[in-house]
Amino acid sequence: MGGTFDPIHYGHLVTAEEALVQFNLDQVIFMPTGTPVRKTHRSVSAAEHRYLMTVIATASNPDFEVSRLEVERPGPTYTVDTVTELGAKYGQSAELYFITGADAVWDILGWKDADRLADLVTFIGATRPGYDLARFSEARAAHERPPRVELMEVPALAISSTDIRTRVAAHRPVRYLLPEAVAAYVLKHRLYEEGR
Repeated sequence: MGGTFDPIHYGHLVTAEEALVQFNLDQVIFMPTGTPVRKTHRSVSAAEHRYLMTVIATASNPDFEVSRLEVERPGPTYTVDTVTELGAKYGQSAELYFITGADAVWDILGWKDADRLADLVTFIGATRPGYDLARFSEARAAHERPPRVELMEVPALAISSTDIRTRVAAHRPVRYLLPEAVAAYVLKHRLYEEGR
């Protein structure tokens, strides 16, 4: 499960747990991006902060692991490079899944070496109750060679990292949106304050 995790929140954790159970996965590896290529529209917290918040949030679940692979990779972070490295680490018999939002799957097909990435993983596209499956089917039909995608419904959690950052900057409450220890980390390191 890759992401900026700026910050990680309960929506991420519920999605990961649901994928773990629904697809009988051995584990979920959270992969905080190092230098995100696609986040040029805003500043992103330092990779080490995002990594540590993810470690804090997942520490109580033995089926969750947090990788430093992208955090330690110099230069821009490309998912296809990460998946290739994971494939080499776990061997050809390992089946790799990439957990993301259902709509994001189609954005991913515009990423670096998307066809190769689609050959290496099965996408788990998370949806919320009431998700428009017709829209998903239309997007799939628009691709000449659509990737392997399994849809997974997760409970409706209208939580976003963007909203959490906005709330912190405006000194609004974030309790119950993310683990308390992550909220404490954000406050201690003064992340997302205006002008920072």
